Amino acid sequence: MTHAIKTDKPRKKILLSGVFGPFGVDDQWGRKENIMELFHNQVTKAQGAASFRFHHRSFGLYFMAANLKTDVNVLDFPTRDRFIEEIKKGYDAIGISFITPNYIKAREMARLIREHCPGTEIILGGHGAAIEGVEELIECDHVVKGEGIYWMRQYIGQNLLDPIVHPAIPSTEMQKIFGVSVPGPTSSLLVPGVGCVNACSFCSTSHFFGKKYTSYLGSGKEIFNTCRQIADARGTDSFFVMDENFLKDRERAMELIDEMEKHNRFFTFHVFSSSEAITAFGIDNMVRMGISFAWIGFESKTDQGAFEKNDGIEPKELVRQLRDAGISVLGSGILCMDHHTPENIQEDIDFMIGIEADTVQFMLFTPLPVTGLYRRLQKQGLIKEDLPFEEWHGQKMLNWNHPAFPGDLAEQTLKGAFQREFETNSSTIYRIIETATRGYENIRRKASSSENFRVRSAQIKERVLEYATLLPVIKANAVNELEYNRAVALEERVVALVGKPDVKGRLMRVGARVLSSYWNMRLKFKGDVIQPKTIFTEFKVADREAGKSPLKIFEVTEITPMTSDLNKAAFAAVD
Repeated sequence: MTHAIKTDKPRKKILLSGVFGPFGVDDQWGRKENIMELFHNQVTKAQGAASFRFHHRSFGLYFMAANLKTDVNVLDFPTRDRFIEEIKKGYDAIGISFITPNYIKAREMARLIREHCPGTEIILGGHGAAIEGVEELIECDHVVKGEGIYWMRQYIGQNLLDPIVHPAIPSTEMQKIFGVSVPGPTSSLLVPGVGCVNACSFCSTSHFFGKKYTSYLGSGKEIFNTCRQIADARGTDSFFVMDENFLKDRERAMELIDEMEKHNRFFTFHVFSSSEAITAFGIDNMVRMGISFAWIGFESKTDQGAFEKNDGIEPKELVRQLRDAGISVLGSGILCMDHHTPENIQEDIDFMIGIEADTVQFMLFTPLPVTGLYRRLQKQGLIKEDLPFEEWHGQKMLNWNHPAFPGDLAEQTLKGAFQREFETNSSTIYRIIETATRGYENIRRKASSSENFRVRSAQIKERVLEYATLLPVIKANAVNELEYNRAVALEERVVALVGKPDVKGRLMRVGARVLSSYWNMRLKFKGDVIQPKTIFTEFKVADREAGKSPLKIFEVTEITPMTSDLNKAAFAAVD
């Protein structure tokens, strides 16, 4: 690939858009199971009012926009009418980002572009672009398969070696549990790189990025400086790290800890990482780094040999150690794999329940284009070629012919697994409070050993105080007597550890009870679908060239002007 491309091409005006809503409803464009909420869609979905209700932006669109030296607008979560209104304003090119289950929406958006502005070039991207023959299925001019920043730079004639710019954006737009908003600003997004070398056969992300890791922030120092600038811009030191295996690069991670300790600036992180990477990195180092949440793919007990990342590691013991350190764990498991039958699948369900993670993700074994799993099952003639892409979301039916799970048996197995996990281990929010309590009990003993551990102890204590506000709500909404008794005991434990709530704390608990009552009524009478608000964001090249600073906080509004200087403030990763 040629990296230093310079042309005299005129600047293009570009629109980057996610697919249109409504989301999570059965209509001609989508299915009710394909909810625009990561947790409520595939993690806490069985937990009713206690389910985590978070909306996440289409992160990739903002990264591309921030890294292009041309005028780019981003339209996130539009309605169909709002999309039509926007494309009529006139653009040289419109990029549509979509996943496989949203194929039909992307096709309709392309049709609308051809109808209303036939001179505009159509660019398809996102995981849906991996669909075989998508350029024939959806009318378009270009298809971006893989990392998009460098492709878009080449498309507009920009130097590919320009520094990678990191936008300062929130990781979530809405965070509610029992209808109660999580206090404080939402965590900022951090993307140190994309892809994963583990290349699990079912992983669409790893295959989409060529089964390799592309680093944007190659050193711990770069990560620290980026975090510091984003934190100053947004007013929060908390980060959600979008990196498939963040701790895999141990040297980079250790350098990040060194930078935090050297500058006495201690960020906190939510990360994805594998068992082997966590074990190699060490749990004490995770505490020093400020990791409060780890998403780990345990996948299966009965097919462990297929996942080298888990070899020789006892999942339940690893989870226990992490939670004892105040690190919440999301464990991911797969159902209806090749070897599963209705008789043996329960062993894997019991395995995932038995690791006692803060929460568990169950996903159906879903071959997505063009993963190794997809290729294998395609060669065996097992892919359901006639099943609409809207059903390829892994939360209802299999998109391949599994001889042991005909009809709706896979769906019923999945529902039963989520419900049993909830009833056995109680709500995720209960477990998160319990994890924070365990962490504070243990980490406070190390507070005198270093400034880092003193800060981490204080951070975990603050988490206990914030989330314990929901304990009365948990008791009032307990799924069974077991959860009620657990919540009572945990409340006593918290009081013994940090004392009784003060006047403000008591008022917050009353407020939480009121909000949770309203939320239960809302669920009963209006259903639980929450549509994300449309977000329109402008990236103006003139603002960048003028050196204007970015906004401090990006609010969820219909129009959010955003500027991004390529070398300054919260956007650039600098030495």
